[in-house]
Amino acid sequence: MKAIRRFTVRPVLPEPLRPLSELARNLRWSWHAETRDLFQSVEPERWASSGGDPVRLLGGVSPARLAELAEDRRFLRRLTAVADDLHDYVTGDRWYQDRPEGLPAAVAYFSPEFGVTAALPQYSGGLGILAGDHLKAASDLGVPLIGVGLLYRHGYFRQTLSRDGWQQEHYPVLDPNELPLTPLKEADGTSAQVSLALPGGKALRARIWVAQVGRIPLLMLDSDVEENDLGERGVTDRLYGGGSEHRLLQEMLLGIGGVRAVRTYCRLTGHPDPEVFHTNEGHAGFLGLERIAELCDRGLDFDAGLESVRAGTVFTTHTPVPAGIDRFDRELVARHFGPGAELPGIDVERILRLGMETYPGGEPNLFNMAVMGLRLAQRANGVSLLHGAVSREMFAGLWPGFDPEEVPITSVTNGVHAPTWVAPEVFRLGARQVGAHRTEDALTTGGSERWDAVADIPDQDIWDLRRDLREQLVTEVRDRLRASWRQRGAGMAELGWIDGVLDPDVLTIGFARRVPSYKRLTLMLRDRDRLMDLLLHPERPVQIVVAGKAHPADDGGKRLIQELVRFADDPRVRHRIVFLPDYGMAMAQKLYHGCDVWLNNPLRPLEACGTSGMKAALNGCLNLSVLDGWWDEWYQPDFGWAIPTADGAGYDPDHRDDVEAAALYDLLEQRVAPRFYESGRDGLPDRWIEMVRQTLTLLGPKVLAGRMVREYVERLYAPAAHAHRALDPDAARELAEWKARVRGAWHEVTVDHVETSSPVAERAGGPPSTATAELGTTLGLRVRVGLGGLGPDDVEVQAVSGRVDEEDRIADADAVPLKPAGAPDPDGRWVYEGPLSLDRTGPYGYTVRILPAHPLLASPAELGLVTVPSEGTGEGAGVLLR
Repeated sequence: MKAIRRFTVRPVLPEPLRPLSELARNLRWSWHAETRDLFQSVEPERWASSGGDPVRLLGGVSPARLAELAEDRRFLRRLTAVADDLHDYVTGDRWYQDRPEGLPAAVAYFSPEFGVTAALPQYSGGLGILAGDHLKAASDLGVPLIGVGLLYRHGYFRQTLSRDGWQQEHYPVLDPNELPLTPLKEADGTSAQVSLALPGGKALRARIWVAQVGRIPLLMLDSDVEENDLGERGVTDRLYGGGSEHRLLQEMLLGIGGVRAVRTYCRLTGHPDPEVFHTNEGHAGFLGLERIAELCDRGLDFDAGLESVRAGTVFTTHTPVPAGIDRFDRELVARHFGPGAELPGIDVERILRLGMETYPGGEPNLFNMAVMGLRLAQRANGVSLLHGAVSREMFAGLWPGFDPEEVPITSVTNGVHAPTWVAPEVFRLGARQVGAHRTEDALTTGGSERWDAVADIPDQDIWDLRRDLREQLVTEVRDRLRASWRQRGAGMAELGWIDGVLDPDVLTIGFARRVPSYKRLTLMLRDRDRLMDLLLHPERPVQIVVAGKAHPADDGGKRLIQELVRFADDPRVRHRIVFLPDYGMAMAQKLYHGCDVWLNNPLRPLEACGTSGMKAALNGCLNLSVLDGWWDEWYQPDFGWAIPTADGAGYDPDHRDDVEAAALYDLLEQRVAPRFYESGRDGLPDRWIEMVRQTLTLLGPKVLAGRMVREYVERLYAPAAHAHRALDPDAARELAEWKARVRGAWHEVTVDHVETSSPVAERAGGPPSTATAELGTTLGLRVRVGLGGLGPDDVEVQAVSGRVDEEDRIADADAVPLKPAGAPDPDGRWVYEGPLSLDRTGPYGYTVRILPAHPLLASPAELGLVTVPSEGTGEGAGVLLR
């Protein structure tokens, strides 16, 4: 029989054990070993069966056991110590509190998914795990973040395999009362809610749940409330589920409802209001519209509100391909905004223009969430150096007239939260070497000097650690593989072979991630005979552990999984290669700990960052990867291998895969496996151990989420807070009016004539613009410009110079401002002058340009306006020196 109603019966903890409830509700336990050890000691078997979830654990402990613990003085002493430690952690000063004054009082951080712990399954892949690590690192550093997301009642799907290896999805129902969440309550005890207006006089309501992530509150909006109709109740049903309107409503709830939730939380708790809003990918972009509407309610017009909102907004893009961006039909967006719907005080056309793809190749009838995110944020970044460059190319059309390298999108390379991903055995080895406090400091705050002590750890200790972690992985893989085969319909009698799967003394390679086509799950299968030779080599065998999920709608990804599963099912190799279904945080931690090599072979440059190799590296695992994402930035042969890429224009996809797969096999056969198995002094593979040591010493401090969050604070949050404060209502109006005036007059801005006052020698037989000059020469530039209705205070006239290529394009350009020489002439033209030093040899050139200039602009390219010389504007619009 099926129950007609479900509810959760909570245990009543004896008074001495009440601190257990707070410890269970603060997700710091997910990365704090002492807290987890305490919960494990409550009832070890139940702790294991609960998946290491304290809320589920406490929900199942018998009253008799609780009464016994309430009398156990040793347990109570441990409980008091752990509870006191949590109190000190959440209230004491940390890195942020020791910074100079002027940092933001609070930062709101929006993301469609958060991977904090397997006990709160609200993530699908790297974006969510990155967001969870961002919150945890911010907590460790004392950064006053407020996280904002949605609570999905089915989370992301659970994955199993059919007998023939086809991915199958299952969506378990999650009860918020059984999760480590607390409902936000109004003063009268009722549930705090936000509401959005929908077309036709309907409303979308959502309650607010709070997950406490150390010091950081994570607000999660849940539309499954009785006040909603059935359709609206399902808005937060699944992560990345449903059609266009469903996704649009999710993103409206996240952005607009999320701002309202933040305001409600700050009103009820006294938390400082955020001065900076950070949107993690375009899904939450509507938050900017809600904040403009707030300012309009206080008397600002739309343009002034837009300037104020932009000043305090940071936008992070995570995709290197346009297909990864949410785009909605303009008519669908228009129907959900304006009179009779949400934000009725804002002209719908103004909203639609924010998301228009007004660049060559753009679709005029689509509303692009990333484009809106960029237009609503004064500061934007990609998530690695290479991804920053790719993003500047991808979005260059929003800043016409500027070279891609000048597009105002910077980069902050992702990092990972070491206390979450480092094996306890690694932590203990570090603590034995330098002390627990210094080890914890190294894993959270970073700094290379804190990692130098790795050099003093004996080779034998490092090798013993790696072997121990590999052995743990072998046990984990056999357990998961047996469970998977049982789900596929196999009987226990036919699974005896699983006891021989993997070997704790064989070189172990890990490959685990989402399964879109560009990540190339099956590249390793391009030449199956060579792969089989590697797996079954009589002296230097390798073994491979693979995991990953394809999107439920991606049959191509599912076919890749099936292809790999069928290969791994082959009795000849199934003891050397395995596919583990239902990849998630709990499995990932074991893989990162136990693998010797982490493999990553995406199509370059389609991996924005890719953080799985970072997590593996923190456990002494070596990376074998295509030079993409973070590996392109930090690879050194001291601690890993780079797979050569065949990304020239002449390669078709199939040939490219063949070439890169062959390079992968060559590396494994000739360099990776021989180094792992070679014996040096004391019978140990000392060259391999040295690479492990270099991975920890050189990569360790770089890959930390603590480093990443410090960069966000110093390079993006702090400047955004200063800009936000500078734009009071009067300043916002003045800036909006100035921008409107500049845009209106820009068609009159011209470069009329360019000349040099120190002529250079004409090159015999060369074109008129070609000349020669000696290194160290200084040219005097004189430029005549027309500014129309603008004045010198509104613009900056620049000389731009640098090396030139065969097509006379300037590379590595230096821009030097020129100064007006006196008053305008009778025609209203201005003359600008300045020196140009020739400080480089070889082909060299210069030009001039005019840009808008205002002290409140974050970038000269912010308005997307630039004027350059036309053909024939004196000296060929610039001099080329060859």
